[in-house]
Amino acid sequence: MWKKFFFIWKNFHIFVLGFKDMAAKKKLKPYNTDGLSSGLLAEPEVFYGYRPAYTNDINLLMRSKQGLNAKAALDFISLSGFTQDEFQGTFNTTVKTIQNHVTRQLTLDAALSEKLLKSFELFDKGVEIFGTADNFHKWLNKPAFGLGYQVPMTLMDTITGIKLIMEELIRIEFGDLA
Repeated sequence: MWKKFFFIWKNFHIFVLGFKDMAAKKKLKPYNTDGLSSGLLAEPEVFYGYRPAYTNDINLLMRSKQGLNAKAALDFISLSGFTQDEFQGTFNTTVKTIQNHVTRQLTLDAALSEKLLKSFELFDKGVEIFGTADNFHKWLNKPAFGLGYQVPMTLMDTITGIKLIMEELIRIEFGDLA
């Protein structure tokens, strides 16, 4: 019995080590951004302030329930390049309401906080893949093959839509476009 166990463990260990080596050697090709702006990546500092809140689901849940400072919504607009109409359509609230919350130093409700944090996470991944928030924003406004030729921006109004876009970004990152 021990021989059989050792054999299985040894083969599993070799498989795992081989997988790690294969993953480490895999060179990722940058996504083709022809026709997109080639500005320098200047936005990461905005992500850093929110990144601890979305690094895992427990942090996301706890931070969402606390409510984000309303300034987070204005930071997102600034980072993402969303127009006021895009923001209002995606987050179902007006920019004027957000500005009033900022002035009165109010926090956002849990649902809006969660959607904002998931959107920050999405843009973090998008900037990683496309190089700049501007390039990612342009991609969001074009039909995506992996999303059934739907425009990703139209899916961002729900958490499930954000999840689907994230899955598409991961497929792009690893070259799985089929």
